[in-house]
Amino acid sequence: MVADFMETETGGSSEDSLNTQGVYIYRPADTGKPPNEHPSKKRKVTREQTTSTENLCPFVPLLDGDESERSIRLRYQTYEQLWSVQEAKIQDILDDVDAEVLSNVSTFVRTTTPEMYDGCLPAALITVGSNVSSLARLLSRLNDQLTSAEEGGVVVLESGDAPNLKTTLKNIIRGAITNTEGNDGYQSFLTDRDGPRLLGYDLDLLGEYVTRKNIKHLVIAFRDSEAFDPGIFTDLFSLLGSWLDRIPLTLLFGISTSVELFEGRLPRSSVSLLKGKYFELHGASNCVDHIYERIQAEAEDFWLGRNITGVLFEKSSDYFQTPEAFCRTVKYAYMSHFFANPASVLLADDIPEDLQNKQLCEALRNAPSFREYCESLLQGGHRRLVRYLLENDKSLFSQTVQLVKSGQESMHDMFQAVKFISALLKNLNVPKKPSISELSIRALSGELRDSPLLEDLLAAFQRLDSGKIEELLPLLPKSLTKLPDFQDIHANFESLSGAHNNGSGPLRSEYDSQNSVIGTTIVKQRVKLNTGKAKLPDECIKYTGIIDRFHTILRSYLESALVCPQELPLHEAFLLDMRSPIREAFAPRARFALERALSHPFDYLMFTSQDTERKISAQQPPTSILYQLYLESGALVNMHDLWQAFYTVFENEQGNNGCDERMTMALFYRALSELKALGMLKHSRKKMDHVAKSAWMGL
Repeated sequence: MVADFMETETGGSSEDSLNTQGVYIYRPADTGKPPNEHPSKKRKVTREQTTSTENLCPFVPLLDGDESERSIRLRYQTYEQLWSVQEAKIQDILDDVDAEVLSNVSTFVRTTTPEMYDGCLPAALITVGSNVSSLARLLSRLNDQLTSAEEGGVVVLESGDAPNLKTTLKNIIRGAITNTEGNDGYQSFLTDRDGPRLLGYDLDLLGEYVTRKNIKHLVIAFRDSEAFDPGIFTDLFSLLGSWLDRIPLTLLFGISTSVELFEGRLPRSSVSLLKGKYFELHGASNCVDHIYERIQAEAEDFWLGRNITGVLFEKSSDYFQTPEAFCRTVKYAYMSHFFANPASVLLADDIPEDLQNKQLCEALRNAPSFREYCESLLQGGHRRLVRYLLENDKSLFSQTVQLVKSGQESMHDMFQAVKFISALLKNLNVPKKPSISELSIRALSGELRDSPLLEDLLAAFQRLDSGKIEELLPLLPKSLTKLPDFQDIHANFESLSGAHNNGSGPLRSEYDSQNSVIGTTIVKQRVKLNTGKAKLPDECIKYTGIIDRFHTILRSYLESALVCPQELPLHEAFLLDMRSPIREAFAPRARFALERALSHPFDYLMFTSQDTERKISAQQPPTSILYQLYLESGALVNMHDLWQAFYTVFENEQGNNGCDERMTMALFYRALSELKALGMLKHSRKKMDHVAKSAWMGL
């Protein structure tokens, strides 16, 4: 590209004149092509993907980046496998919740015709309340039924899809055709038809599509019907009513308030064009409890801890939470555990022998539960085993795999016991009957084993008659029914109840209220009631002995099954018990760590002396000493008083002769500058010889 400047009128071409030059001549470079030839179109080049999407793993290496690629992939595969199983359970629950309403709505859509309603538009009014997501599931499953049977489909409209009548009709036509033909089929349907080209909002297009595909039922669903403009409904109902003889339409309205309020917003002329039935979608509170029960009680490898469970149900109690939102929170918890915890690789089904490495073994040794396990072994005298676990990686890895499997069995037994307690409470006359989620929270925190609820439950069990016992036998956990003592008790109970089939009623123990006798005595002209036991027949005495044995074995089972999960070795691998796992793993609380290091330095420093109980000592770092003195002062700190208190700490331990004042003052100013750099204090403008606090511990 060449640009020549025109000469000035005087003929000069000096550099000064270039700044004031106003006219330029542009001469493009010669490309060797004819002037009228069009530029060649650039060919679109796509780079070949070097890696397959199947081999991509979104997890990152842990253990300071030293985790092996195989371990990363195994964590991700284990997460996908476990969550796919839980997701299938959740979908089954949601399908069961919507099954009854879906069946009724599907029957209504398939059986209604305009002739049945005297030419009115068939309409299904569904009240959903705040559970709006359930209507989306219902419409999706109804659409799947109609499309799979090739009978029609469902067109779902939101309030934003209907700003005016033309746009509403266009969206209805496009939604009906793309539901079965796709976007390409919709475009070809508009362009390839015979005759004049119709506009996108002409209902002749929909009528032609219905005739060509032999559509029998076409449902137009208004999800948030209260948000639609009533004027749009008026024009739409009038227009659609004139096409009922050519298009088999059924309208479906999702109502969040009530049918009366929805009807009151419409003119009477529009309401007179509709006729149909009313359906109701029940709330999803029980659905959330049922989902949690299936996820926890039927799990085999991984569970949510007490803190996560508390957060889940706190959110559900604070505001309405749909089952989908609840499941997304659970999925986030699952993903966080496998994403940020290197020990989660131990949950894989097939753990390769070469998976162990030095970094993973060190991480397992530093787990708090493993340290407690080693301390318990030392107290039991197993010093050689502890040495093997601390020095031999192979022995450690094999032992941790066994500990994880044992812990998983304990967690499974615990939730089976919780499930049995919940079923037992439903059959007993207990005043307070907590839900299974409340029982799970108490069991996960270790409070259910010694709770008054369990004592009341066992006392109520002793008062059951033989008929109630027979009803509860199928509900007992398998781990309890497999015990030899229980099988012996069960055989004795069957033989006794079989011999008692005389029609006189069930067997009752001595703890039953019907076998109690109330007597009266008069003491000092006052009537006193006394409760005693009636004389029992031999069968009831034998039944009481069986109940006592049953009560003993049931108490022993519940005490052993209701373990505290935090006491299980290596529970960090199969139990997630952090409120914010990602934040705690990747964003540690720096201020809390600094405050703890300054206030309790021997938690981090090696110290040979056993005298670490004193709060302030000269053996501590100078910054820690000054920080602890700083905590004891007010908002304004006198520098002279702070120095005197700092010097006194060294003077008391080293004496007047051993304490160098100049060295101590140097340490004092160094500690003062470090606290200032940490943002703990600053110069005060009120008093020159004072410093002001800028941070308070714990805030």
